[in-house]
Amino acid sequence: MAGILYAIPTPLGGAAADALPACVLKTIKTLQHFVVENAKTARAFLQEVGMPCAIQELDISVLESDVSQHIKKLQENLSIGLLSEAGCPAIADPGAALVAAAQREGIRMVPLVGPSSIVLALMASGLEGQRFAFCGYLPRETDERKRKIRELESRSRRERETQIFIETPYRNDVLLTALLDVSSENTLLCVATDLTLPDEQIRTQSIAQWRRARHTIGKRPSVFLLLSANH
Repeated sequence: MAGILYAIPTPLGGAAADALPACVLKTIKTLQHFVVENAKTARAFLQEVGMPCAIQELDISVLESDVSQHIKKLQENLSIGLLSEAGCPAIADPGAALVAAAQREGIRMVPLVGPSSIVLALMASGLEGQRFAFCGYLPRETDERKRKIRELESRSRRERETQIFIETPYRNDVLLTALLDVSSENTLLCVATDLTLPDEQIRTQSIAQWRRARHTIGKRPSVFLLLSANH
């Protein structure tokens, strides 16, 4: 019998007790083995959760490209908690490799309930919520980034579909500038920043409105959502 791989969401900011349901916290406390993106922040999270044993007694492994050691543990009937840095594991997250391997081996996956910045941003954007696509990170190179924005805007217009993407915080304003330079003036853009934090900002405006105000985001975690208003 194999163990279970639990996908454990972590807070986007703030306390775990405020972001995660009691049933999720209870499940986390039953685990002894964890695969994590960053050992230091994972230990801090587990300390906050209130594990019933000392943190040093837990088996905490940093996720690497070779996931075979983790699969072996699962096959030896050891259950594992997969921890991302923030939000949901395996969504724009290296944990996807371990989940894919577990699926190939027929190991049971249990996704636990918790915050997803992508879904929270879509919920609050006022944009099309029935048809949407998460596009991950856009290209870094200027011309390629602009080409991709045009492609996403065209797809949004054709499919009437919200396009969702993210960026490394220190490139937020570069991406925002590219969106304002390339997109049609009546295309709608939502920028959702610092979700679940006290300084949370979620703003949806047309590109024309964004151009007039010329906002800056700074190095704050953000989600970008685009919907062409053309029919």
